Amino acid sequence: MTESSDSSVPSRRRKRFPGISTRAWEHPADRSALVALRKLSGFDDILKRLGGMVSERAVRLMFLASAVRSSERQFSHLHDMVRDAAYTLDLEKVPALYVTQDPVPNAMCIGMDAPVIVVTTSLVELLDEEEMRAVIGHEVAHAMSGHAVYRTMLLILTNIATKIAWVPLGNLAVLGIITALKEWFRKAEISCDRAGLLVGQDPQASMRGLMKLAGGHHLHEMNTDAMLEQAEEYDRAGDLRDSVIKLLQVLPQTHPFVAVRVRAIKQWSEGEEYSSIMAGAYPRRDQDADASVTDQVKAAADSYAQTFRDTKDPLFGLVRDIAGGAGDLGGKLRDVFTGGSRGSGGAAPGGAEPDPAAG
Repeated sequence: MTESSDSSVPSRRRKRFPGISTRAWEHPADRSALVALRKLSGFDDILKRLGGMVSERAVRLMFLASAVRSSERQFSHLHDMVRDAAYTLDLEKVPALYVTQDPVPNAMCIGMDAPVIVVTTSLVELLDEEEMRAVIGHEVAHAMSGHAVYRTMLLILTNIATKIAWVPLGNLAVLGIITALKEWFRKAEISCDRAGLLVGQDPQASMRGLMKLAGGHHLHEMNTDAMLEQAEEYDRAGDLRDSVIKLLQVLPQTHPFVAVRVRAIKQWSEGEEYSSIMAGAYPRRDQDADASVTDQVKAAADSYAQTFRDTKDPLFGLVRDIAGGAGDLGGKLRDVFTGGSRGSGGAAPGGAEPDPAAG
């Protein structure tokens, strides 16, 4: 538990991370973009003014009028959780938390100058205390990383690009911007899942909460190991057709799929970064100004390269084969999409034995 004498802080012992930088939990692709944008002096202020003059005030007034703001008198357990999350991550200004009636389980962080967290009633009913703690930590991390500021920037750029879509190849330019935006959104969600784990410090609760987003209240019917096996099967896909389908399904998403997130948080909880942070070795925010954009971009590239090496996806496997000089590309593609095998009667052309990996 966080080491506090406040009786409202839950009693389970968890560690606190004084002065922790958001770089500690940000996915390398998310972190590289954020570090680069933070170097643009004054840009944050411009965006905050553009977004905050009207929209943020409107959002705050809307939730004041139509939702329930947590406090010591309303949803006090959620009030304690958001304070506890802010204390754990050493955030001085605690975001307000609102509960809104909605049959869809969801949580979000809205706003720039004064971010607010919103959770739906169905999410409150769905999750137990430790699962909800991870979700609230996730949303607090969105506020700390400033994702709302930078998402606003990209949304503005997307809006501009849409208005010039009549320019030759303009639609391709718009698609490129939107695709990049959503890829960043997906990596930002992975970042904040990690922060949720740092707040709750219970990997099983983090995974359970994600699983409930897929299977609802029926946790007794679900199994973490089985969900991880699903994620493994999804990664392997089947053949190149499945790889293409997966790619087309992922591109429109702003969040990674649930099974992917469960596996990601499992892997991170067992990795060196998490154990180092828990041991007190983590980047400090007073060193954020010294963070190198070049180093962060390299780390992002290394992360994507590692993912490329580790994945069992058939499309990436084929690309690795090509890069490694594998021959008979046409034959592989033909076999994959026709379901055939090279040659007939069990022998490959030239009398070689059939290749069991082909197709």
